[in-house]
Amino acid sequence: MSDSGKSQVQVDMVVVGAGFAGLYMTFKAQEAGLSVACFEAGNGVGGTWYWNRYPGARVDIECVEYSYSFSKELEQEWQWSERYAAQPEIERYANHVAERFNLNEKIQFGTRVVSAIFDEATRRWLVTTDQGDVVSAQYCIMATGLISAPVEPRFDGLETFRGEQFMTSRWPQEAPEFSGKRVAVIGTGSSGIQVISEVAKEADQLYVLQRTPSYTIPLQNRPVNAEQVANIKTNYESLRQLQYDSFAGFTLVHSELAPLPSQSALEVSPEERRAEYENRWASGGLSPYYAYTDSLLDEKSNETLAEFAREKIRERVDDPDLAEKLCPDYQILTRRLSPETNYLEVFNQANVDLVDLNEQPIERFTASGIIVGGEELELDAVVFATGFDVMTGAMDRIDVRGRNDRTLKDRWSEGLTSYLGMMTHGFPNLFWVNGPHSPFYNPILLAEYQGDFICRLFDELRTHNADTIEPDADAELQYVQFTNDIGNMTLFPKSDNYYMGDNIEGKPRNVVFFFGGFPLYREQCEAGASGLGGFSFS
Repeated sequence: MSDSGKSQVQVDMVVVGAGFAGLYMTFKAQEAGLSVACFEAGNGVGGTWYWNRYPGARVDIECVEYSYSFSKELEQEWQWSERYAAQPEIERYANHVAERFNLNEKIQFGTRVVSAIFDEATRRWLVTTDQGDVVSAQYCIMATGLISAPVEPRFDGLETFRGEQFMTSRWPQEAPEFSGKRVAVIGTGSSGIQVISEVAKEADQLYVLQRTPSYTIPLQNRPVNAEQVANIKTNYESLRQLQYDSFAGFTLVHSELAPLPSQSALEVSPEERRAEYENRWASGGLSPYYAYTDSLLDEKSNETLAEFAREKIRERVDDPDLAEKLCPDYQILTRRLSPETNYLEVFNQANVDLVDLNEQPIERFTASGIIVGGEELELDAVVFATGFDVMTGAMDRIDVRGRNDRTLKDRWSEGLTSYLGMMTHGFPNLFWVNGPHSPFYNPILLAEYQGDFICRLFDELRTHNADTIEPDADAELQYVQFTNDIGNMTLFPKSDNYYMGDNIEGKPRNVVFFFGGFPLYREQCEAGASGLGGFSFS
């Protein structure tokens, strides 16, 4: 009996989180006949798309690609309204999936997991929640999300500010009003850019506080074209195969199937290269990632795309000096590309001012505003778009303990480590989905692949008549070294970015993602599953 009076419950699997990964793992458990308990901190499914409901929030991968592939019926029956759906529609999709496959009955909402501790005597995980639940499970699945641990704003004097405060990552259910107000948005990453475009329509005065500019591209969103959708639904199998064979799992150009890149940007003439970039800009979204094979490998190739993007920024901003402040100087794509709708045009409005924090740093908050560069900006509201502790952050905030009572946070304190981006030595039967050392890839399709792989390991446990499985230390070390070697071959380490953990003060700099592309990642996983030489059973 727990302190709350609740009796301990035994299940085969605990799933932490009911975003797209958690929903899929809950589905897989039911499909395999396993008893499952899923805990979700929010009051509904959707994960990222439950919490991030700020104005302008929408996906930047075309919806027909950013969707489940496990059910052919689901692919055919769901009708998207736009190329890039807004948050409410994606949340509706998640709810539809949960209802269609009877997943809600396995999910306990409004419940945050506070600890997951491996009991070496029983060889089971003991999971506790903030609601007093105590659950014993053979398997513990962390589906806690890629971007689900917000970076809390920490500024001198913030507690004295009397105005309204909002975080894009924890937006209130009831939309706030900004009409007639003086508003500051702190942060110009993807979330900041989306919310700025919308708040600028309402606010009497908007201050955009920018430390590092983002490379932007027009989203080019529009209602779906019925003929294109019909073509995709007829050829969904071909689209999915293209996604599986691609580096990152988003492939469409102008909402049409398109061949994967096969040339370096430096192999073609400047005219041909520019035409290709223009085509990608006209298509919108994240399509520039697939313009050429070496955009993230070769600095000269990368600079051709970066300068093209800067030219596009200069074309859209009237004030040349302001345009330069909005032009990044780091390697493009090494920080997330930010698709947007009329973001740059916002800076042509009389009610919008850019505050360059490199010239005017934030000194402190006051009761009535913010002091930047010695000048006070009087404000009615502040929106914090300060980002996330990517990959590891959500798991770090749970007390996860493996063998010998060692915490996962301690294991990662000297350097990030994993085997196949799903497990780590010393933590038997603990798995994560879309977590550290997973590939830079379409997160829904990755959740499906990793979920299927994890369930294959469950089958191997039964074959070996064993209770637990964990990676061998040597196999894990080799995978980490391979991941780091690949990462260091790319341009990602050249800039400060969350792919390297740079956005979190004090966090060791590591290659957080597997940057070899999904086909190579899948090859590593299949090699690991063949013979199971990298695993130990007990």
